[in-house]
Amino acid sequence: MTTLKEDKLAAETHMNAVQLKVGDMKTMSEYYQKALGLEVLVESAEGTTLGRGTQELVNLRNAPGLQLASRNEAGLFHTALLFDTQADLAATVLSAAQFDQSKFVGSSDHLVSEAFYFTDPEGNGIELYFDRPRDGWTWKNGEVSMDTIYLDPNVYLNSHLSEQAVATQRKAAADIGHVHLQVGDVATARQFYVNTLGFDETTALGEQALFVSAGGYHHHMAMNVWNSRGAGPRKDTLGLGEVLINVPSEEEIGKLAERLSFAKVTHHHTGSELRFNDPWNNNLRVTLG
Repeated sequence: MTTLKEDKLAAETHMNAVQLKVGDMKTMSEYYQKALGLEVLVESAEGTTLGRGTQELVNLRNAPGLQLASRNEAGLFHTALLFDTQADLAATVLSAAQFDQSKFVGSSDHLVSEAFYFTDPEGNGIELYFDRPRDGWTWKNGEVSMDTIYLDPNVYLNSHLSEQAVATQRKAAADIGHVHLQVGDVATARQFYVNTLGFDETTALGEQALFVSAGGYHHHMAMNVWNSRGAGPRKDTLGLGEVLINVPSEEEIGKLAERLSFAKVTHHHTGSELRFNDPWNNNLRVTLG
């Protein structure tokens, strides 16, 4: 009989809109619209939700009284936006690079994907990426091969950018492919995200970083200690407000609630939604996809 500890998240599990607490709503909303080509989907006194088409991607929540988080604290490393085609990715990389308040911080070929990294005006990391076909990924002993190889942004744009992609940028689909966190230590992250939540570990970089997923994806979430080794629970600061995970059924939510109870993790379960914190006070919410 399968035990609670052996339960896994459903293969259909995927990430959804990331909530950010922001100090300057006007500047941040403008950034996500002009730099990343997102559209305002919902706007209220509490905040602004932006996305592509009907897909929510980023929820900006007004928090003008909070301070910026220290680079060494636990929290968000980056939110990763996944594009369907290399041309769609190139169009958004171009608009992000051309926007005055956008900071380009690097680009890499990860074998499973091609990625470009930026930082928004309040210091939140952003990854823009395209997945290579899954049948080209290399797996060995349950781990996927990933690397960090320099990817020349100018060569990439020259190879993949098209006038049509630029003209239709805001209509091109995008999703939250994964969310990468800063944590205090990898062992605790593995215990929580793999042993308790039920993600599969897909690869690890010693005690520096851990990558996890459901359904054989290269990673839906990652945790690293590159800036934050030894960090304790987060304070209430600007930056990450909430990580949203979608599962396919209420049964899956119920099974996860049982695993959280088994691990003595405080949570709030309404039947169709589950809220809880990880060991660093990062807020997570699990809902129906």
